[in-house]
This record gives sequence, C-alpha cells and structure tokens, in this order.
Amino acid sequence: MRTTTRPALLAVGAVATLALSLTACNDGSGTQDSGAADTSASSAAPSGSASAAASAAGSSSASSGGGTSTSGGGSSSSGTGGGGVTAACTTKNTSVKFLQPSGHASGAQAADATLKITNSSGAPCTIVGPTTVVADDDQGKASPVSGDNSKDGSDAVDVPAGATVVADVLYNDVNSEGTESARYTCPVQASHVKVALPKDVGTTVNVMKADGSPGGVFSVCGTDFKVGAFAAR
Repeated sequence: MRTTTRPALLAVGAVATLALSLTACNDGSGTQDSGAADTSASSAAPSGSASAAASAAGSSSASSGGGTSTSGGGSSSSGTGGGGVTAACTTKNTSVKFLQPSGHASGAQAADATLKITNSSGAPCTIVGPTTVVADDDQGKASPVSGDNSKDGSDAVDVPAGATVVADVLYNDVNSEGTESARYTCPVQASHVKVALPKDVGTTVNVMKADGSPGGVFSVCGTDFKVGAFAAR
C-alpha cells in the first residue's frame, strides 16, 4: 500500500508542478509582451499627437503669418492708392477772377459781385477756412476795405481738377451822402482786389466787368463787405 501510494503522489505532484511552471511562464510572457506593447503604443500615441499638434501649429502659424503679411500689404496699398490727403487750394494751383455786378444796390438788395476760384491743376484741391478779399482805392484817398466768409461759409469745399467754385460778394455801392451825380461814386474805387485763400499768400487780380471783359470797378461805399460761401455753379 505505501509503495503504491507514494509513486502516485509523486506523479500527481510532478504534474502539478509542471502545470504551475507552464502557467507562470505563459502569464509572465504574456504580461510582459502586453505591457511592452501597451507602453510602446502609449509612447507612440503622445509622440504622434505632439508631432501632429506641432505640425498643425506650424501650419496655422505659417497661414496666419501669410494672412498678416497679405493684410499688411493690402493696408499699405490702400493707404498709397487712395488714402492721401487732398491738397489745399492755393495761388499755385488755382486761378482767380473777380467780376463786378451787372446792377447797383437798392434799398432791398445789396450789390452782388462774383468771386471765382478755378482749379488749374490736374488734381483736386480743397478750400478750408475763411477766404479774404481786400480792396484799395486806386487814388489812395480812402482806407482799404476788406471782407471774408468766416461767418457765411468757410467749411471745406472740394474743387475737382479744372472745376470752378463761386462766392457772392455783397456790398453797398450807393453813396447816399453825395449829390445825385455822385450817387454811384464811393470812397473806394478799386480796379483790382487782393484775394487770399485760407492759409495762403494773397494774389492781386483786376476787377472784370459782369460779362468778363476788362475794365471793371469795385466801388465800395462803407467800411466793409461780405463774402459768401463757395459753391459750384
């Protein structure tokens, strides 16, 4: 009985030991391989994600940089193409005419001379601020008289190349203190006037008749006159 039982027990023990050994070997190998694969995959995934993110960021940065460059170029082009400031109208880029009225002042209406400013350049210009007109008596027997449009219209007026703007010059040319024969003879008899555009030196021009022919006279009774706002006509 003892002899039979011991070999049997030894055999069973050997089988159990072999099974445990095989199980341990398989579990260890499987765990190790699985862990390595997982670790490798995990390492690869973040690396790939970081690389992709970096690539995307670089692409976005390049795209953004290109967009900024294009935008900047467009802005620069816009500023160069049409963002410049219009030049002021001056004696260098305009011509001036002063025409006496066709009639005299009455009790209800002032005499109405005409001031014309023509843009003689190839580009638009702007009149901003008061324009002044000064008249000296040809004989020097009276003090100069002047007027401007500071109250009646000195807002910015754009004058296209070759265009003309006009302002009325309202004044009194009737001498109520003199004799009937001297009714239209005023202290200031000016055959020329000095016209000064805003922030510019003045230019002296001859007074023209109402029809534009030479020989006009700006006859002013009083100490001043009124210059109206410029407008295209």
